[in-house]
Amino acid sequence: MKILVTGAKGQLGQDVEKVLTRRGIDYKGVDVKDFDITDRSALFHAIGEYNPDAVIHCAAYTAVDKAEDEPELCRRINELGTKYIAEACKKVNAKMLYISTDYVFPGKGEHFHKIDDPVGPTSVYGNTKLGGEMAVRETLEKYFIVRISWVFGENGVNFVKTMLRLGSERDSINVIGDQIGSPTYTVDLAPLLCDMAVSEKYGIYHATNEGTCSWAGFAQEVFRLANLPTQVNSIPTSEYPTKAVRPANSRLDKSDLDVAGFYRLPEWNDALERYLKTRSS
Repeated sequence: MKILVTGAKGQLGQDVEKVLTRRGIDYKGVDVKDFDITDRSALFHAIGEYNPDAVIHCAAYTAVDKAEDEPELCRRINELGTKYIAEACKKVNAKMLYISTDYVFPGKGEHFHKIDDPVGPTSVYGNTKLGGEMAVRETLEKYFIVRISWVFGENGVNFVKTMLRLGSERDSINVIGDQIGSPTYTVDLAPLLCDMAVSEKYGIYHATNEGTCSWAGFAQEVFRLANLPTQVNSIPTSEYPTKAVRPANSRLDKSDLDVAGFYRLPEWNDALERYLKTRSS
């Protein structure tokens, strides 16, 4: 089996590559330096030449606030680029695994969003990721759409790294306490994605680490595990306005993993503890 991984230099893509390497699966990791996913001709040539059995599509425009100022660029990457990848997969009869997000939901209430709950993005980023989902579903039959949230990993920029930096500089910090969701550790997620890609259990899934917290609760646990005395002041979203409207409720129902026979990811605080240990070792 041959797997193409887009966004191979990103924090998730790098961990997917590590899993494929450990499992002895033939793969090729590509990033923007290899080809632009919004260039249909270059993309079709690259995918056609490698002729993969599956594509794990990790590449995305993820600067949520900046997307409000660059809506067309965000749309081209997240929606049009994904559409082109789906079309190229169809041409070579490859499966496609598309990484999506909790931002496709309106983020209201306190329930856990099921995979078929009504969508309703509140940001440019969310709208373009939903557009990517629709392109995959309209183009392919052999696809996986995996919605994740609050991603952190060993590579790239993420909330945990930001908190560690701020915690070393400040005695206290204000963090939003009325947005609830689940962190997702890329080291835990990557093996699940690879399990899906070699299977035929197609469909939409939610995959985050187990348990929920607020951003403030997440920050408190970072500081506790890192032995930093920084005080976290939990504040409402209204006191920290951002260009993009973020969902207050990012809880995702993961029961479809159970139905398909896939495993759930470990508890988020366990994942965080393991992550911090890798940084200190």
